[in-house]
Amino acid sequence: MQTPRFPSPRPDRFATPKPGLWRRTPPAIFPPILGLTGLSVAWLRASDAFGITPGAGQALMGAVTLLYLFALVAYGTKVVRRPGVVTEDLKVLPGRSGLAAMTMSAMLLTLAALAFWPAAAPVVLGIGLAGHALILALVIRFLVTGPAEARTVTPVFHLTFVGFIVAPIAGVTLGWVTLSTSIFWATLVMALAIWGASAMQLVRREVPAPLRPLLAIHLAPASLLGTVAMLLGQTMLGLVFGVVAIAIFAALVVRVRWLTEAGFSALWGAFTFPLAAFSSLMMVLGAAGQGEAFRVIGGLALVAATLIIPWIAVKVGQLWVKGVLAVKTNAAEA
Repeated sequence: MQTPRFPSPRPDRFATPKPGLWRRTPPAIFPPILGLTGLSVAWLRASDAFGITPGAGQALMGAVTLLYLFALVAYGTKVVRRPGVVTEDLKVLPGRSGLAAMTMSAMLLTLAALAFWPAAAPVVLGIGLAGHALILALVIRFLVTGPAEARTVTPVFHLTFVGFIVAPIAGVTLGWVTLSTSIFWATLVMALAIWGASAMQLVRREVPAPLRPLLAIHLAPASLLGTVAMLLGQTMLGLVFGVVAIAIFAALVVRVRWLTEAGFSALWGAFTFPLAAFSSLMMVLGAAGQGEAFRVIGGLALVAATLIIPWIAVKVGQLWVKGVLAVKTNAAEA
């Protein structure tokens, strides 16, 4: 798979930061937060799959909501200072994946609004959808007007073009069935196109070691499409995506040393939300009576997600606190 290189560092990348709070908040903080959000949803699914109390999932979702709001304020402060930073952040892979994860998290956290403030849930989901549509429009403009290298298909395309698929997870509960169905079929077409293009690139070219963690993102669309299919009553499609997700997950596990060869980086956030989504799908299939194997796999994946996702989130958070995450991911400065 051909993947674009990170652009050349900006001339002021290593310059002394300008005074002021959160002038260079990196979008790379959001993929781990999306992973934590997905983990809280997975623990809610465990209530149906294993009969445990939903309290753990609800508590985790409440905590993640606060963390998300803090990160949103931190990034929003940068945008208020200079709105152009959004366009600049979208020109690099960590920024593009981070901003897509930001709006996807908003859509997924509609579940928190449903639990704690139901009247606000439609507003939260609407804002998340509108925000993601804006990010997609900006990305498309950059792909059309930017250098040819930027148009190379990468796993991050799933986040921008297929990311809407998280909306039906709360949308079905809100009664937005028609919109949820439309999103499902539209994102299915996009996911298939991205999988196809990525497969051809993998055959032709070796993926640079630092970018290999992004390959884990391919697991997310299969898992999310399967979950939404089950919510929409498309059981056969849910089973198909369940099998596809297991195949992708197995391939990732077999190649985990190869994927992590370059060592820890902010791009490890790409491991978080696909793992959480995979666990959720397996438990949804198991709870729906589609086979004990799905339930067992989902439980094991939930244990792995509970151990791995918070660890990655903490590591990325430490990079942010130390002030090096923005430099390493080439984040724009306001």
